[in-house]
Amino acid sequence: MKKPQVFVVAIAILLLGLLYFFAPRSNKDQTTLSNTTSDNQSVTNQSIIDDAKTSLSAEHKISILSIENQLSRSKTTADSLVYTKKLARFWADSANRLAPYLYYTYSAALLENSEKSLTFAAQQLIDNLITPDAPPALLPWMAGNAKVLLEKALEMNPNNDTATINLGACYLFGNISDNPMQGILKVKQVVDKNPQNAYGQFILALGGKKSGQYDKAIERFLIVIQVQPSNLEAMVHLAECYELTNKKDEAIKWYTKVKDLVNIPDAKAAISKRIKELKK
Repeated sequence: MKKPQVFVVAIAILLLGLLYFFAPRSNKDQTTLSNTTSDNQSVTNQSIIDDAKTSLSAEHKISILSIENQLSRSKTTADSLVYTKKLARFWADSANRLAPYLYYTYSAALLENSEKSLTFAAQQLIDNLITPDAPPALLPWMAGNAKVLLEKALEMNPNNDTATINLGACYLFGNISDNPMQGILKVKQVVDKNPQNAYGQFILALGGKKSGQYDKAIERFLIVIQVQPSNLEAMVHLAECYELTNKKDEAIKWYTKVKDLVNIPDAKAAISKRIKELKK
Protein backbone atom coordinates (compact mmCIF):
# COMPACT_ATOMS: atom_id res chain seq x y z
CA MET A 1 0.00 0.00 0.00
CA LYS A 2 1.34 3.42 -0.93
CA LYS A 3 1.93 5.87 1.86
CA PRO A 4 -0.99 8.23 1.01
CA GLN A 5 -3.33 5.25 0.92
CA VAL A 6 -2.26 4.34 4.44
CA PHE A 7 -3.08 7.89 5.45
CA VAL A 8 -6.52 7.93 3.88
CA VAL A 9 -7.38 4.67 5.62
CA ALA A 10 -6.38 6.17 8.97
CA ILE A 11 -8.44 9.31 8.42
CA ALA A 12 -11.42 7.32 7.18
CA ILE A 13 -11.32 5.19 10.30
CA LEU A 14 -11.35 8.30 12.46
CA LEU A 15 -14.20 9.88 10.51
CA LEU A 16 -16.27 6.72 10.03
CA GLY A 17 -15.54 4.80 13.20
CA LEU A 18 -19.22 4.45 14.05
CA LEU A 19 -19.52 1.74 11.41
CA TYR A 20 -17.42 -0.42 13.67
CA PHE A 21 -19.09 0.47 16.97
CA PHE A 22 -15.78 2.06 18.08
CA ALA A 23 -14.71 -1.46 19.03
CA PRO A 24 -11.20 -2.85 18.50
CA ARG A 25 -11.01 -5.74 16.06
CA SER A 26 -8.61 -8.58 16.62
CA ASN A 27 -6.38 -10.12 13.96
CA LYS A 28 -8.94 -12.90 13.77
CA ASP A 29 -11.54 -10.39 12.54
CA GLN A 30 -9.19 -9.31 9.79
CA THR A 31 -8.07 -12.71 8.51
CA THR A 32 -10.51 -15.52 9.20
CA LEU A 33 -13.98 -14.09 8.65
CA SER A 34 -14.91 -15.05 5.12
CA ASN A 35 -18.29 -16.76 5.35
CA THR A 36 -20.97 -16.26 2.75
CA THR A 37 -24.26 -17.53 1.50
CA SER A 38 -22.96 -17.97 -2.03
CA ASP A 39 -21.78 -21.28 -3.47
CA ASN A 40 -18.25 -20.16 -4.28
CA GLN A 41 -17.18 -19.66 -0.67
CA SER A 42 -15.99 -22.37 1.71
CA VAL A 43 -17.01 -20.82 5.04
CA THR A 44 -20.61 -20.83 6.22
CA ASN A 45 -22.66 -18.29 8.14
CA GLN A 46 -22.61 -20.69 11.07
CA SER A 47 -18.82 -20.68 10.98
CA ILE A 48 -18.72 -16.94 11.40
CA ILE A 49 -20.98 -17.18 14.46
CA ASP A 50 -19.01 -20.07 15.92
CA ASP A 51 -15.75 -18.19 15.40
CA ALA A 52 -17.09 -15.08 17.11
CA LYS A 53 -18.32 -17.09 20.09
CA THR A 54 -14.81 -18.28 20.92
CA SER A 55 -13.88 -14.84 22.24
CA LEU A 56 -16.99 -14.36 24.40
CA SER A 57 -16.85 -14.28 28.17
CA ALA A 58 -18.67 -17.00 30.09
CA GLU A 59 -21.40 -14.51 31.00
CA HIS A 60 -21.92 -13.53 27.38
CA LYS A 61 -22.00 -17.16 26.28
CA ILE A 62 -24.84 -17.82 28.73
CA SER A 63 -26.72 -14.76 27.50
CA ILE A 64 -26.45 -15.68 23.85
CA LEU A 65 -27.38 -19.31 24.50
CA SER A 66 -30.58 -18.13 26.16
CA ILE A 67 -31.56 -16.00 23.15
CA GLU A 68 -30.64 -18.79 20.72
CA ASN A 69 -32.82 -21.26 22.64
CA GLN A 70 -35.73 -18.85 22.49
CA LEU A 71 -35.18 -18.46 18.77
CA SER A 72 -35.09 -22.21 18.20
CA ARG A 73 -38.40 -22.60 20.06
CA SER A 74 -40.12 -19.85 18.09
CA LYS A 75 -43.28 -21.05 16.36
CA THR A 76 -44.09 -17.95 14.32
CA THR A 77 -42.16 -15.67 11.99
CA ALA A 78 -42.96 -12.75 14.28
CA ASP A 79 -41.34 -14.49 17.25
CA SER A 80 -38.33 -15.52 15.16
CA LEU A 81 -37.92 -11.92 14.08
CA VAL A 82 -37.95 -10.68 17.69
CA TYR A 83 -35.17 -13.04 18.78
CA THR A 84 -33.12 -12.57 15.62
CA LYS A 85 -33.13 -8.83 16.26
CA LYS A 86 -32.12 -9.50 19.89
CA LEU A 87 -29.14 -11.50 18.61
CA ALA A 88 -28.17 -8.65 16.31
CA ARG A 89 -28.25 -6.16 19.19
CA PHE A 90 -26.31 -8.54 21.44
CA TRP A 91 -23.44 -8.77 18.95
CA ALA A 92 -23.46 -5.00 18.43
CA ASP A 93 -23.99 -3.71 21.96
CA SER A 94 -22.63 -6.43 24.25
CA ALA A 95 -20.06 -8.33 22.20
CA ASN A 96 -18.97 -5.49 19.90
CA ARG A 97 -18.45 -7.81 16.95
CA LEU A 98 -19.28 -6.53 13.50
CA ALA A 99 -19.71 -9.63 11.34
CA PRO A 100 -22.27 -11.44 13.56
CA TYR A 101 -24.22 -8.19 13.90
CA LEU A 102 -24.33 -7.87 10.12
CA TYR A 103 -25.37 -11.50 9.74
CA TYR A 104 -28.30 -11.29 12.17
CA THR A 105 -29.38 -7.94 10.70
CA TYR A 106 -29.38 -9.67 7.32
CA SER A 107 -31.37 -12.61 8.74
CA ALA A 108 -33.91 -10.31 10.38
CA ALA A 109 -34.44 -8.46 7.10
CA LEU A 110 -35.18 -11.73 5.31
CA LEU A 111 -37.73 -12.60 7.98
CA GLU A 112 -39.40 -9.19 7.87
CA ASN A 113 -39.23 -9.14 4.06
CA SER A 114 -40.17 -5.50 3.53
CA GLU A 115 -38.42 -3.10 1.17
CA LYS A 116 -37.42 -0.93 4.14
CA SER A 117 -35.88 -3.77 6.16
CA LEU A 118 -34.13 -5.29 3.15
CA THR A 119 -32.56 -2.02 2.04
CA PHE A 120 -31.60 -1.06 5.60
CA ALA A 121 -29.73 -4.32 6.19
CA ALA A 122 -28.15 -4.12 2.75
CA GLN A 123 -26.92 -0.58 3.44
CA GLN A 124 -25.24 -1.78 6.63
CA LEU A 125 -23.36 -4.36 4.59
CA ILE A 126 -22.47 -1.94 1.78
CA ASP A 127 -21.26 0.78 4.16
CA ASN A 128 -18.80 -1.69 5.62
CA LEU A 129 -17.97 -3.18 2.23
CA ILE A 130 -16.69 0.12 0.84
CA THR A 131 -14.90 1.40 3.93
CA PRO A 132 -11.11 1.58 3.38
CA ASP A 133 -10.08 -0.96 6.02
CA ALA A 134 -12.71 -3.61 5.33
CA PRO A 135 -11.13 -7.06 5.89
CA PRO A 136 -10.47 -8.54 2.40
CA ALA A 137 -11.61 -11.99 3.50
CA LEU A 138 -14.97 -10.54 4.50
CA LEU A 139 -15.71 -8.71 1.24
CA PRO A 140 -17.37 -11.57 -0.72
CA TRP A 141 -19.51 -12.44 2.30
CA MET A 142 -20.76 -8.88 2.75
CA ALA A 143 -21.35 -8.44 -0.98
CA GLY A 144 -23.03 -11.82 -1.37
CA ASN A 145 -25.48 -11.21 1.46
CA ALA A 146 -26.15 -7.63 0.36
CA LYS A 147 -26.85 -8.89 -3.17
CA VAL A 148 -29.50 -11.29 -1.87
CA LEU A 149 -31.24 -8.49 0.01
CA LEU A 150 -31.03 -5.95 -2.79
CA GLU A 151 -32.38 -8.28 -5.43
CA LYS A 152 -35.40 -8.95 -3.22
CA ALA A 153 -35.90 -5.23 -2.62
CA LEU A 154 -35.67 -4.47 -6.34
CA GLU A 155 -38.31 -7.10 -7.07
CA MET A 156 -40.59 -5.09 -4.78
CA ASN A 157 -39.56 -1.72 -6.21
CA PRO A 158 -37.53 -1.73 -9.44
CA ASN A 159 -37.31 2.07 -9.25
CA ASN A 160 -35.29 2.14 -6.04
CA ASP A 161 -32.18 3.94 -7.30
CA THR A 162 -30.17 3.51 -4.10
CA ALA A 163 -30.77 -0.24 -4.16
CA THR A 164 -29.62 -0.36 -7.79
CA ILE A 165 -26.45 1.59 -6.92
CA ASN A 166 -25.74 -0.68 -3.97
CA LEU A 167 -26.22 -3.77 -6.13
CA GLY A 168 -23.59 -2.34 -8.45
CA ALA A 169 -21.32 -1.77 -5.46
CA CYS A 170 -21.56 -5.48 -4.63
CA TYR A 171 -19.91 -6.30 -7.95
CA LEU A 172 -17.44 -3.41 -7.82
CA PHE A 173 -16.06 -4.03 -4.33
CA GLY A 174 -17.15 -7.49 -3.24
CA ASN A 175 -15.01 -9.76 -5.39
CA ILE A 176 -18.08 -11.76 -6.40
CA SER A 177 -17.52 -11.40 -10.14
CA ASP A 178 -14.61 -11.33 -12.56
CA ASN A 179 -16.42 -8.64 -14.53
CA PRO A 180 -16.57 -5.32 -12.63
CA MET A 181 -18.50 -3.82 -15.57
CA GLN A 182 -21.55 -5.57 -14.13
CA GLY A 183 -21.33 -3.18 -11.23
CA ILE A 184 -20.37 -0.10 -13.20
CA LEU A 185 -23.28 -0.51 -15.61
CA LYS A 186 -25.79 -0.83 -12.78
CA VAL A 187 -24.58 2.37 -11.14
CA LYS A 188 -24.35 4.23 -14.44
CA GLN A 189 -27.94 3.24 -15.11
CA VAL A 190 -28.88 5.61 -12.28
CA VAL A 191 -26.19 8.28 -12.76
CA ASP A 192 -26.79 8.65 -16.49
CA LYS A 193 -30.43 9.34 -15.69
CA ASN A 194 -29.55 11.74 -12.86
CA PRO A 195 -25.94 13.07 -12.91
CA GLN A 196 -26.60 14.86 -9.62
CA ASN A 197 -27.12 11.59 -7.75
CA ALA A 198 -24.27 12.09 -5.29
CA TYR A 199 -24.30 8.54 -3.96
CA GLY A 200 -24.04 7.02 -7.43
CA GLN A 201 -21.22 9.40 -8.34
CA PHE A 202 -19.45 8.53 -5.09
CA ILE A 203 -19.60 4.78 -5.76
CA LEU A 204 -18.30 5.27 -9.31
CA ALA A 205 -15.54 7.52 -7.97
CA LEU A 206 -14.49 4.87 -5.48
CA GLY A 207 -14.50 2.32 -8.29
CA GLY A 208 -12.29 4.55 -10.40
CA LYS A 209 -9.92 5.09 -7.49
CA LYS A 210 -9.77 1.38 -6.81
CA SER A 211 -8.83 0.66 -10.44
CA GLY A 212 -6.20 3.42 -10.54
CA GLN A 213 -8.24 5.73 -12.77
CA TYR A 214 -7.53 8.70 -10.55
CA ASP A 215 -8.44 11.46 -13.01
CA LYS A 216 -11.90 9.97 -13.56
CA ALA A 217 -12.28 9.50 -9.81
CA ILE A 218 -11.36 13.15 -9.24
CA GLU A 219 -14.07 14.30 -11.66
CA ARG A 220 -16.71 12.30 -9.85
CA PHE A 221 -15.59 13.23 -6.32
CA LEU A 222 -15.83 16.89 -7.37
CA ILE A 223 -19.41 16.31 -8.49
CA VAL A 224 -20.20 14.71 -5.14
CA ILE A 225 -18.78 17.70 -3.26
CA GLN A 226 -20.65 20.12 -5.51
CA VAL A 227 -23.90 18.41 -4.54
CA GLN A 228 -22.86 17.73 -0.93
CA PRO A 229 -20.39 20.49 0.11
CA SER A 230 -19.78 18.97 3.56
CA ASN A 231 -19.05 15.40 2.43
CA LEU A 232 -15.81 14.81 4.35
CA GLU A 233 -15.36 11.28 3.09
CA ALA A 234 -15.43 12.45 -0.54
CA MET A 235 -12.96 15.23 0.30
CA VAL A 236 -10.47 12.84 1.88
CA HIS A 237 -10.61 10.52 -1.12
CA LEU A 238 -10.33 13.50 -3.49
CA ALA A 239 -7.25 14.80 -1.69
CA GLU A 240 -5.66 11.36 -1.87
CA CYS A 241 -6.36 11.08 -5.60
CA TYR A 242 -4.66 14.44 -6.14
CA GLU A 243 -1.73 13.23 -4.07
CA LEU A 244 -1.49 10.00 -6.04
CA THR A 245 -1.38 12.01 -9.28
CA ASN A 246 1.40 14.21 -7.84
CA LYS A 247 -0.81 17.31 -7.66
CA LYS A 248 0.39 18.31 -4.22
CA ASP A 249 -1.08 21.81 -4.18
CA GLU A 250 -4.57 20.46 -4.85
CA ALA A 251 -4.07 17.71 -2.29
CA ILE A 252 -3.04 20.28 0.34
CA LYS A 253 -6.05 22.43 -0.57
CA TRP A 254 -8.52 19.61 0.05
CA TYR A 255 -6.79 18.20 3.12
CA THR A 256 -6.97 21.73 4.56
CA LYS A 257 -10.72 21.90 3.84
CA VAL A 258 -11.19 18.60 5.66
CA LYS A 259 -9.15 19.81 8.63
CA ASP A 260 -11.28 22.97 8.87
CA LEU A 261 -14.53 20.97 8.84
CA VAL A 262 -13.70 17.98 11.01
CA ASN A 263 -14.30 18.14 14.76
CA ILE A 264 -12.26 15.10 15.78
CA PRO A 265 -8.94 16.18 17.38
CA ASP A 266 -7.03 13.06 16.31
CA ALA A 267 -8.20 13.53 12.72
CA LYS A 268 -7.17 17.20 12.76
CA ALA A 269 -3.73 16.24 14.04
CA ALA A 270 -3.27 13.52 11.42
CA ILE A 271 -4.31 15.87 8.60
CA SER A 272 -2.04 18.64 9.83
CA LYS A 273 0.88 16.21 9.87
CA ARG A 274 0.07 15.08 6.34
CA ILE A 275 -0.09 18.65 5.06
CA LYS A 276 3.33 19.40 6.55
CA GLU A 277 4.77 16.31 4.85
CA LEU A 278 3.38 17.39 1.49
CA LYS A 279 4.88 20.88 1.85
CA LYS A 280 8.42 19.55 2.26
